[in-house]
Amino acid sequence: MSVVKNELMSYLLIILCVTSFLILLPSRNASRIVAGITVFAIAAFSSWLAIDTLITAFSGSEPSTRSVEGLIPSLFVIDPLSAFFILIINFTMISGYIYSLDYLKEYIIRKPPVWVKIHYLALVWLQVSMVILPMLRNGFWFLTAWELMTLSSFILVIFDFDEKGTLKAGLSYLVQMHVGMLFLLLAFALSSAGQDTVSFDNLGNWFRDNRNWPMFLLFFIGFGLKAGFFVLHTWLPDAHPAAPSHVSGIMSGVMIKLGIYGILRVTTYLQGDFAVIGAAVIIISAITGVYGVMMAILQHDIKKLLAYHSIENIGIIGLGIGLGIFGTAIGNNIVAAAGYAGALLHTLNHSLFKSLLFYSAGSVISQVHTRNIEKTGGIMKFMPLTAWAFLIGAIAISGIPPFNGFISEFLIYTSMFHGLGNNEFYSVVLIFISIFSLVLIGGLALLCFTKVFSVVFLGQPRSEYKPAPVEAGKMMIIAKLLPVIPVVLIGLLPFLFVKPVLSIAQSAFVPATDTGSAIIMKPMYYIGIASAGLIALIIVAILLRKLMLRKRVITTGPTWGCGYSAVDQRQQYTATSFVQEYASLTNPVIKTGYSKIHYGDDEIFPGPRDFHTHSDDFIRSRIINKPADFMVRILKKGAVFQTGKLQHYVLYVLLFMVLIFILTYLKII
Repeated sequence: MSVVKNELMSYLLIILCVTSFLILLPSRNASRIVAGITVFAIAAFSSWLAIDTLITAFSGSEPSTRSVEGLIPSLFVIDPLSAFFILIINFTMISGYIYSLDYLKEYIIRKPPVWVKIHYLALVWLQVSMVILPMLRNGFWFLTAWELMTLSSFILVIFDFDEKGTLKAGLSYLVQMHVGMLFLLLAFALSSAGQDTVSFDNLGNWFRDNRNWPMFLLFFIGFGLKAGFFVLHTWLPDAHPAAPSHVSGIMSGVMIKLGIYGILRVTTYLQGDFAVIGAAVIIISAITGVYGVMMAILQHDIKKLLAYHSIENIGIIGLGIGLGIFGTAIGNNIVAAAGYAGALLHTLNHSLFKSLLFYSAGSVISQVHTRNIEKTGGIMKFMPLTAWAFLIGAIAISGIPPFNGFISEFLIYTSMFHGLGNNEFYSVVLIFISIFSLVLIGGLALLCFTKVFSVVFLGQPRSEYKPAPVEAGKMMIIAKLLPVIPVVLIGLLPFLFVKPVLSIAQSAFVPATDTGSAIIMKPMYYIGIASAGLIALIIVAILLRKLMLRKRVITTGPTWGCGYSAVDQRQQYTATSFVQEYASLTNPVIKTGYSKIHYGDDEIFPGPRDFHTHSDDFIRSRIINKPADFMVRILKKGAVFQTGKLQHYVLYVLLFMVLIFILTYLKII
């Protein structure tokens, strides 16, 4: 371990102390400026350290793990895996802050000044907690930073606390995160029993002397609640829609990835039970991915739809991790390396295209003032740049070339196909489950985003826009352009990005082999050439079209309707009708409900009625909400003791003291 002698952490401490006084600044604009300076300063300091670590690791001149001196010696340790996540976090935090400058303008007018200042203060502390988490090995400080991340993100989620359902969504998120915290606390306590310190580093000894899967399960539940794996995901579809769009982009883009980081960090210490753990992670990830996209298709709230797609992509990342662990179990380094590399690259890719999609959706919502896609339509005519940004994100998240989503999924497919060479029935079944689930996820994602883009951006408006939408502000456009650039570059030049990610995977999880790296890297050059050719073909087609139409008079008119044009916008396809056949097929798994319309016998001319459909997340309604509602009912019955009379409360105290005295006398306590 080499030591980086710098005062980085001291500088960060000074920055944070200054930033903490944001709330005391006289104006909201001053708070925004100081917050921006802080976000960029923290990103610059920590990114410099991360890049320096990666350069050192790739050159092989020094050990890749480094201890950062300054604030507390040896407390902050950074390796290539930590550096990778730090860079992702900082990139999304910068784009999120830039986006907020325009997005929050209307809120600044109607929100109390102190609440805007608290919002930016929480944004800064969220970045701080996320950046230092990958650098912490000490369990106490790790859990402290984890709690800071939860509290700061909770404040950001409830920014619109006066909106219906926002506070409830925030409290649900806070409670579930503390449940995850308890699992992590238990895991650290058990693994560090008898040790001088509570630390990740104690896991090596624990895994060497005990069965690995029970401890891994405890960590997986704790970190999986943050990531949003199946059954542990129920906070996510409510928190993302409730939060402002830049916060949704940050939470989905990078915050939930800290759960992935935690799982990966624990995985680096595994010493046994690889087959069992790998199989379990593959199966739960396959269910997570398929269930997430199945639920996403049926959503009418565009932000809730994107939230379920975050669950889907966590499933894809989990597939890569599971394949990496299983590859180690069967002794196939290509399966392991490609799986881990695919998981890491998809972590990066998802942070890019998901933040892009949330930013684009937020731009639309800020103009039409609704998240219900059934009330939109024709937005591309008013907001062409936002429409193109959303389309690029939609293509990328669907895993279609020539954008980045295809590259990471291709790496995971590479891991799967190399795993088919194992002749054991157990292995073939697992690989088949992986392939089938990833194929199904890709097809359903394409269906979902075809629906969303066509209903929101194409056709005619389904409701009257007052006032008419206009293109998003410059800062919003810049924030969307930032992720667009790497989304395209990774798709066109995959070999430039896959090689370092593969090196990180090999340094953290599997031994490096030149043969394995060459096998994984070789297709990337051909994919880059094919993607560049596809882009060139599209450009040539556009130029030829312009050339052919140069001397012709172009007229505009209504869209050709195959001999019939809809009378009005209400006769267009809706989001519900678009996926009606799909909804009927999935009804045994996902119940789709609808409002019932009744007409009275005396209604000769019936008045207007509201008809709407909804899908039921049975995990949330049956497993989470039912026990929670039962507990609420029990607590309400206990409210009879809250009489409001002082003498009754004094009596309760006396009775409690008598009870303690009796139990002590009987030596029960």
